[in-house]
Amino acid sequence: MLRVMRPAHIALAALVAAVWGVNFVVIEVGLDHFPPLLFSALRFLAAALPAVFFVGRPKVAWKWIVAVGLVLGVAKFGLLFTGMDLGAPAGLSSLVLQVQAVFTAVFAFAALGERPGRVRVAGMAVALAGIAVAAVDEGASGPLSGFLLVVAAAACWGVSNVLTRKAAPPDALNFMVWVSTVPVLPLLGLSLLLEGADRDLAALRSLDWTGVGVVLYVAWVTTIFGFGAWGLLLRRHPASSVAPFSLLVPVFGMSSAYLFLGEPVGPLRWCAAALLVGGVALTSLPGRRRARPGTQRREPLTSART
Repeated sequence: MLRVMRPAHIALAALVAAVWGVNFVVIEVGLDHFPPLLFSALRFLAAALPAVFFVGRPKVAWKWIVAVGLVLGVAKFGLLFTGMDLGAPAGLSSLVLQVQAVFTAVFAFAALGERPGRVRVAGMAVALAGIAVAAVDEGASGPLSGFLLVVAAAACWGVSNVLTRKAAPPDALNFMVWVSTVPVLPLLGLSLLLEGADRDLAALRSLDWTGVGVVLYVAWVTTIFGFGAWGLLLRRHPASSVAPFSLLVPVFGMSSAYLFLGEPVGPLRWCAAALLVGGVALTSLPGRRRARPGTQRREPLTSART
Protein backbone atom coordinates (compact mmCIF):
# COMPACT_ATOMS: atom_id res chain seq x y z
CA MET A 1 0.00 0.00 0.00
CA LEU A 2 1.40 3.41 -1.00
CA ARG A 3 2.11 5.58 2.02
CA VAL A 4 1.02 9.22 1.64
CA MET A 5 3.62 11.71 2.83
CA ARG A 6 2.62 13.52 6.01
CA PRO A 7 2.61 17.35 5.94
CA ALA A 8 5.67 17.36 8.20
CA HIS A 9 7.58 15.16 5.76
CA ILE A 10 6.49 17.31 2.80
CA ALA A 11 7.77 20.36 4.67
CA LEU A 12 11.05 18.56 5.44
CA ALA A 13 11.53 17.59 1.78
CA ALA A 14 10.91 21.19 0.70
CA LEU A 15 13.32 22.42 3.38
CA VAL A 16 16.08 20.10 2.13
CA ALA A 17 15.49 21.35 -1.44
CA ALA A 18 15.76 24.93 -0.15
CA VAL A 19 18.97 24.13 1.74
CA TRP A 20 20.50 22.57 -1.38
CA GLY A 21 19.32 25.44 -3.60
CA VAL A 22 20.68 28.19 -1.35
CA ASN A 23 23.91 26.20 -1.17
CA PHE A 24 24.90 27.55 -4.60
CA VAL A 25 24.77 31.11 -3.27
CA VAL A 26 26.87 30.04 -0.28
CA ILE A 27 29.41 28.42 -2.64
CA GLU A 28 29.61 31.71 -4.57
CA VAL A 29 30.36 33.55 -1.32
CA GLY A 30 32.91 30.92 -0.32
CA LEU A 31 34.77 31.31 -3.62
CA ASP A 32 35.50 34.90 -2.60
CA HIS A 33 37.44 33.48 0.35
CA PHE A 34 39.07 30.30 -0.97
CA PRO A 35 40.49 28.90 -4.20
CA PRO A 36 37.92 26.40 -5.56
CA LEU A 37 39.86 23.16 -5.01
CA LEU A 38 40.94 24.16 -1.50
CA PHE A 39 37.34 25.16 -0.72
CA SER A 40 36.10 21.76 -1.88
CA ALA A 41 38.73 19.99 0.22
CA LEU A 42 37.72 21.97 3.32
CA ARG A 43 34.07 21.14 2.64
CA PHE A 44 34.75 17.41 2.74
CA LEU A 45 37.14 17.67 5.67
CA ALA A 46 34.47 19.45 7.73
CA ALA A 47 31.80 16.96 6.59
CA ALA A 48 33.94 13.98 7.58
CA LEU A 49 35.19 15.28 10.92
CA PRO A 50 33.99 14.69 13.54
CA ALA A 51 30.96 12.91 11.99
CA VAL A 52 33.01 9.88 10.95
CA PHE A 53 33.44 8.98 14.63
CA PHE A 54 29.67 8.89 15.24
CA VAL A 55 28.15 7.17 12.19
CA GLY A 56 29.67 3.76 12.81
CA ARG A 57 31.73 1.54 10.53
CA PRO A 58 31.23 1.65 6.75
CA LYS A 59 28.31 -0.51 5.64
CA VAL A 60 29.54 -1.11 2.08
CA ALA A 61 32.84 -2.30 0.61
CA TRP A 62 35.69 0.21 0.60
CA LYS A 63 36.03 -0.05 -3.18
CA TRP A 64 32.65 1.68 -3.56
CA ILE A 65 33.49 4.35 -0.98
CA VAL A 66 36.77 5.15 -2.74
CA ALA A 67 35.21 5.07 -6.23
CA VAL A 68 32.33 7.40 -5.30
CA GLY A 69 34.67 9.61 -3.27
CA LEU A 70 36.94 10.15 -6.26
CA VAL A 71 34.21 10.62 -8.87
CA LEU A 72 31.75 12.61 -6.76
CA GLY A 73 34.11 14.38 -4.38
CA VAL A 74 37.17 15.08 -6.50
CA ALA A 75 35.80 15.20 -10.06
CA LYS A 76 32.23 16.46 -9.65
CA PHE A 77 32.80 19.03 -6.92
CA GLY A 78 36.23 20.02 -8.21
CA LEU A 79 34.71 20.80 -11.62
CA LEU A 80 31.64 22.50 -10.14
CA PHE A 81 33.59 24.80 -7.81
CA THR A 82 36.14 25.58 -10.52
CA GLY A 83 33.41 26.29 -13.07
CA MET A 84 31.68 28.68 -10.68
CA ASP A 85 35.02 30.29 -9.88
CA LEU A 86 35.51 30.89 -13.61
CA GLY A 87 32.23 32.75 -13.77
CA ALA A 88 29.34 30.28 -14.03
CA PRO A 89 26.52 32.04 -12.12
CA ALA A 90 25.19 30.37 -8.98
CA GLY A 91 21.57 30.27 -10.15
CA LEU A 92 22.43 28.92 -13.58
CA SER A 93 24.75 26.33 -12.03
CA SER A 94 21.96 25.07 -9.77
CA LEU A 95 19.82 24.64 -12.88
CA VAL A 96 22.38 23.14 -15.28
CA LEU A 97 23.60 20.63 -12.71
CA GLN A 98 20.19 18.93 -12.81
CA VAL A 99 21.06 17.53 -16.24
CA GLN A 100 22.77 14.85 -14.17
CA ALA A 101 19.46 12.99 -14.47
CA VAL A 102 20.08 12.61 -18.21
CA PHE A 103 23.68 11.50 -17.75
CA THR A 104 22.55 9.08 -15.05
CA ALA A 105 19.99 7.50 -17.36
CA VAL A 106 22.57 7.14 -20.15
CA PHE A 107 25.24 5.65 -17.89
CA ALA A 108 22.72 3.37 -16.15
CA PHE A 109 21.72 1.99 -19.54
CA ALA A 110 25.37 1.41 -20.50
CA ALA A 111 26.50 -0.09 -17.18
CA LEU A 112 23.37 -1.61 -15.65
CA GLY A 113 21.20 -2.38 -18.65
CA GLU A 114 18.42 -0.07 -17.42
CA ARG A 115 16.70 0.62 -20.73
CA PRO A 116 14.72 3.90 -20.64
CA GLY A 117 11.21 3.98 -22.05
CA ARG A 118 9.93 6.44 -24.62
CA VAL A 119 8.75 8.98 -22.06
CA ARG A 120 12.15 9.09 -20.37
CA VAL A 121 13.94 9.37 -23.72
CA ALA A 122 11.65 12.27 -24.62
CA GLY A 123 12.47 13.85 -21.24
CA MET A 124 16.19 13.51 -21.93
CA ALA A 125 15.75 15.25 -25.30
CA VAL A 126 13.79 18.10 -23.68
CA ALA A 127 16.41 18.51 -20.91
CA LEU A 128 19.24 18.59 -23.47
CA ALA A 129 17.34 21.26 -25.39
CA GLY A 130 17.28 23.23 -22.13
CA ILE A 131 21.05 22.84 -21.82
CA ALA A 132 21.45 24.16 -25.38
CA VAL A 133 19.31 27.21 -24.57
CA ALA A 134 21.27 27.78 -21.34
CA ALA A 135 24.54 27.56 -23.31
CA VAL A 136 23.32 30.19 -25.75
CA ASP A 137 22.28 32.41 -22.83
CA GLU A 138 25.60 31.98 -21.00
CA GLY A 139 27.65 32.31 -24.19
CA ALA A 140 26.01 35.66 -24.83
CA SER A 141 26.41 36.98 -21.29
CA GLY A 142 29.28 35.19 -19.58
CA PRO A 143 32.27 32.84 -19.91
CA LEU A 144 31.35 29.60 -21.66
CA SER A 145 34.29 27.73 -20.07
CA GLY A 146 32.75 27.83 -16.59
CA PHE A 147 29.41 26.67 -17.99
CA LEU A 148 31.05 23.69 -19.72
CA LEU A 149 32.82 22.68 -16.50
CA VAL A 150 29.45 22.65 -14.70
CA VAL A 151 28.05 20.39 -17.44
CA ALA A 152 31.10 18.13 -16.99
CA ALA A 153 30.40 18.11 -13.24
CA ALA A 154 26.86 16.93 -13.99
CA ALA A 155 28.30 14.09 -16.09
CA CYS A 156 30.56 13.03 -13.20
CA TRP A 157 27.55 13.17 -10.91
CA GLY A 158 25.78 10.76 -13.25
CA VAL A 159 28.70 8.33 -13.01
CA SER A 160 28.68 8.59 -9.20
CA ASN A 161 24.93 7.88 -9.14
CA VAL A 162 25.50 4.64 -11.04
CA LEU A 163 28.36 3.69 -8.71
CA THR A 164 26.12 4.44 -5.72
CA ARG A 165 23.44 2.20 -7.22
CA LYS A 166 26.01 -0.60 -7.48
CA ALA A 167 27.15 0.02 -3.90
CA ALA A 168 23.54 -0.02 -2.63
CA PRO A 169 24.35 1.61 0.75
CA PRO A 170 21.73 0.79 3.41
CA ASP A 171 22.42 4.08 5.22
CA ALA A 172 22.81 7.17 3.00
CA LEU A 173 24.28 9.37 5.76
CA ASN A 174 26.83 6.76 6.85
CA PHE A 175 27.85 6.29 3.22
CA MET A 176 28.17 10.02 2.51
CA VAL A 177 30.26 10.68 5.64
CA TRP A 178 32.71 7.91 4.75
CA VAL A 179 32.75 9.04 1.10
CA SER A 180 33.69 12.50 2.40
CA THR A 181 36.94 11.13 3.86
CA VAL A 182 38.23 10.16 0.39
CA PRO A 183 38.46 13.47 -1.54
CA VAL A 184 40.28 15.53 1.11
CA LEU A 185 43.89 14.57 0.33
CA PRO A 186 43.47 14.36 -3.49
CA LEU A 187 41.81 17.79 -3.55
CA LEU A 188 44.49 19.28 -1.30
CA GLY A 189 47.17 17.84 -3.58
CA LEU A 190 45.48 19.22 -6.69
CA SER A 191 45.06 22.58 -5.00
CA LEU A 192 48.76 22.76 -4.15
CA LEU A 193 49.65 21.73 -7.69
CA LEU A 194 47.20 23.90 -9.64
CA GLU A 195 46.36 26.78 -7.30
CA GLY A 196 49.68 27.08 -5.52
CA ALA A 197 50.76 26.90 -1.89
CA ASP A 198 51.01 30.69 -1.65
CA ARG A 199 47.39 31.20 -2.66
CA ASP A 200 46.19 28.45 -0.32
CA LEU A 201 48.16 29.79 2.64
CA ALA A 202 46.96 33.33 1.96
CA ALA A 203 43.34 32.12 2.03
CA LEU A 204 43.85 30.23 5.29
CA ARG A 205 45.69 33.12 6.94
CA SER A 206 42.89 35.55 6.07
CA LEU A 207 40.19 33.16 7.29
CA ASP A 208 37.33 35.06 8.96
CA TRP A 209 33.95 34.16 10.40
CA THR A 210 32.29 34.40 6.99
CA GLY A 211 34.76 31.89 5.59
CA VAL A 212 34.19 29.55 8.54
CA GLY A 213 30.44 29.95 8.16
CA VAL A 214 30.34 29.01 4.47
CA VAL A 215 32.50 25.92 5.07
CA LEU A 216 30.24 24.81 7.93
CA TYR A 217 27.12 25.43 5.84
CA VAL A 218 28.24 23.40 2.82
CA ALA A 219 29.58 20.66 5.11
CA TRP A 220 27.14 20.36 8.00
CA VAL A 221 23.90 21.90 6.76
CA THR A 222 24.05 20.77 3.13
CA THR A 223 25.74 17.41 3.67
CA ILE A 224 25.03 16.20 7.21
CA PHE A 225 21.55 17.64 7.68
CA GLY A 226 20.56 17.43 4.00
CA PHE A 227 21.58 13.82 3.50
CA GLY A 228 20.35 12.75 6.92
CA ALA A 229 16.90 14.20 6.27
CA TRP A 230 16.78 12.95 2.66
CA GLY A 231 17.80 9.47 3.78
CA LEU A 232 15.06 9.52 6.44
CA LEU A 233 12.46 10.43 3.82
CA LEU A 234 13.66 7.71 1.46
CA ARG A 235 13.40 5.14 4.27
CA ARG A 236 9.82 6.20 5.03
CA HIS A 237 8.50 6.75 1.49
CA PRO A 238 9.07 5.44 -2.06
CA ALA A 239 11.76 7.20 -4.09
CA SER A 240 9.09 8.16 -6.63
CA SER A 241 7.37 10.22 -3.90
CA VAL A 242 10.51 11.89 -2.58
CA ALA A 243 12.59 12.48 -5.72
CA PRO A 244 10.26 15.07 -7.35
CA PHE A 245 11.10 17.50 -4.55
CA SER A 246 14.64 17.67 -6.00
CA LEU A 247 13.13 19.68 -8.88
CA LEU A 248 12.70 22.52 -6.37
CA VAL A 249 16.49 22.83 -5.98
CA PRO A 250 17.04 25.02 -9.08
CA VAL A 251 13.93 27.03 -8.18
CA PHE A 252 15.45 27.90 -4.80
CA GLY A 253 18.90 28.25 -6.38
CA MET A 254 17.83 30.76 -9.04
CA SER A 255 15.56 32.64 -6.63
CA SER A 256 18.20 32.99 -3.92
CA ALA A 257 20.85 33.99 -6.49
CA TYR A 258 18.51 36.71 -7.73
CA LEU A 259 17.67 37.91 -4.20
CA PHE A 260 21.13 37.78 -2.59
CA LEU A 261 23.54 38.13 -5.53
CA GLY A 262 21.46 40.18 -7.93
CA GLU A 263 21.84 37.64 -10.74
CA PRO A 264 19.52 38.58 -13.62
CA VAL A 265 17.07 36.02 -14.95
CA GLY A 266 16.25 36.88 -18.57
CA PRO A 267 13.81 35.26 -21.01
CA LEU A 268 16.39 32.76 -22.31
CA ARG A 269 17.18 31.58 -18.80
CA TRP A 270 13.49 31.15 -17.99
CA CYS A 271 13.11 29.15 -21.19
CA ALA A 272 16.11 27.00 -20.29
CA ALA A 273 14.70 26.49 -16.77
CA ALA A 274 11.32 25.37 -18.10
CA LEU A 275 12.90 22.92 -20.56
CA LEU A 276 15.41 21.53 -18.06
CA VAL A 277 13.02 21.12 -15.15
CA GLY A 278 10.33 19.65 -17.41
CA GLY A 279 12.80 17.30 -19.09
CA VAL A 280 14.30 16.14 -15.80
CA ALA A 281 10.79 15.56 -14.43
CA LEU A 282 10.00 13.28 -17.38
CA THR A 283 13.39 11.56 -17.10
CA SER A 284 12.77 10.85 -13.43
CA LEU A 285 9.35 9.30 -13.92
CA PRO A 286 9.16 5.62 -13.01
CA GLY A 287 7.85 3.49 -15.80
CA ARG A 288 8.00 0.18 -17.56
CA ARG A 289 11.31 -0.52 -19.23
CA ARG A 290 13.09 -3.55 -20.50
CA ALA A 291 16.37 -4.62 -18.98
CA ARG A 292 19.09 -6.81 -20.33
CA PRO A 293 18.79 -10.49 -19.41
CA GLY A 294 20.14 -11.19 -15.94
CA THR A 295 19.65 -7.64 -14.64
CA GLN A 296 17.19 -6.62 -11.95
CA ARG A 297 14.44 -4.14 -12.49
CA ARG A 298 15.19 -0.94 -10.60
CA GLU A 299 13.62 2.44 -10.00
CA PRO A 300 15.16 5.38 -11.89
CA LEU A 301 18.27 6.80 -10.28
CA THR A 302 17.49 10.24 -8.96
CA SER A 303 19.47 12.55 -6.73
CA ALA A 304 19.88 16.21 -5.87
CA ARG A 305 23.12 16.40 -3.96
CA THR A 306 25.07 19.65 -4.09
